[in-house]
Amino acid sequence: MNRFLLSCCVLAVVLVLVGVHTASGHEFSGYVEGEVRLFPENPNFFGQRDQSASFAVKPEYYHEFESGSSFTFVPFFRLDSADSDRTHFDVRELTYLWLHDDFELRLGVRKVFWGVTEVLHLVDIINQTDLVENFDGEQKLGQPMANLSIARDWGTLDLFVLPFFRERTFPGQKGRLRFGQVVDTDQAQYESAAEEWHTDWAARYTHTLGDWDAGIYYFIGTSRDPSFIPGTDGAGNPVILPVYQQIQQTGLDVSYVAGNWLWKLEALYRKGQGDRRGLTRNDYVAATGGFEYTLTGVFGSRMDLGIVAEYLFDERKDFALTPFENDVAGALRLAVNDAASSELLFGWVQDIDTDARFLFLEASRRLGDEWTLELELRTFLDQPPTAFLFAFRDDDLLQLVLQYHF
Repeated sequence: MNRFLLSCCVLAVVLVLVGVHTASGHEFSGYVEGEVRLFPENPNFFGQRDQSASFAVKPEYYHEFESGSSFTFVPFFRLDSADSDRTHFDVRELTYLWLHDDFELRLGVRKVFWGVTEVLHLVDIINQTDLVENFDGEQKLGQPMANLSIARDWGTLDLFVLPFFRERTFPGQKGRLRFGQVVDTDQAQYESAAEEWHTDWAARYTHTLGDWDAGIYYFIGTSRDPSFIPGTDGAGNPVILPVYQQIQQTGLDVSYVAGNWLWKLEALYRKGQGDRRGLTRNDYVAATGGFEYTLTGVFGSRMDLGIVAEYLFDERKDFALTPFENDVAGALRLAVNDAASSELLFGWVQDIDTDARFLFLEASRRLGDEWTLELELRTFLDQPPTAFLFAFRDDDLLQLVLQYHF
């Protein structure tokens, strides 16, 4: 993996140097940030801390050729004071876009997002989750790929070849928001003999028709969601081993706008995935859907208030590899619509079968033209011993992030 990232950086430097002499336009932007994490509750595991600080930088170089084709390079680095596994480097993007009259071809490392729902992006499968970055799963590792996109009146067809697999990141021994036993990424198991060099494939069709937006895809390859089996490390300590199996998955996402209403649905059918019992195989169906209703000009102001309600379902129930298998979720999204782009999102997820609840608050505000302040609050309430998030029961989190954009 380190050799792969080093090769990406060397290639990026070469392309940048070549681009300097053939450039139609250059853009250099990005951000640096300082982050503070506070955990009000005492940790459950030895070596964990009540607080941590980290520094991250994410520059972006964009170069457009005279033909309209372009090159993008986005590296990322974080240095964390508490968890050595959270100190990491990644190439988020290293992409050459070739524009043609009939198609677009993207080669390199990219991030591709699919999904429409708020709490869980169920159908998003191309990129691997960078779990050490954030518990919400929205931060992704860069994925090597070739992507051919064909846009016509009848819709858009995207074809993907994914020649290299990225393993999920997990918090280390001293990290918070981790399982009771550490996930030993050095002993990752693969169903395919090719391991991370197994070539995955995907095809996706999208179309917009009036107020409807729909996408359907088929994916075959290595599951981004690992199953887990017990194991031991080199010192004989019990650990969890991630197992990456071969799957076939069909996914669907649909959204419909009707006035102030936005209706959303994501659903999938997966073959070949294991579950929390180990390597047990079972095909399953999962879905999440609901609505968002927006109240404009609330309280006689310029503010908009969105009311979100969703249901989350996974056919595997208690053996699902997700905490959201039979849950209802609600959220309030406030857009202040001021010059500072102030926003706030408060939400909760309630397990239908138990008293387990998960609450979150996300807020952001610009400070002038170059600074942004972000706040996150997450709390885990009444998690029973059988709950997927039981190990997080004392990992309530307050996180402050100050970003400088350039």
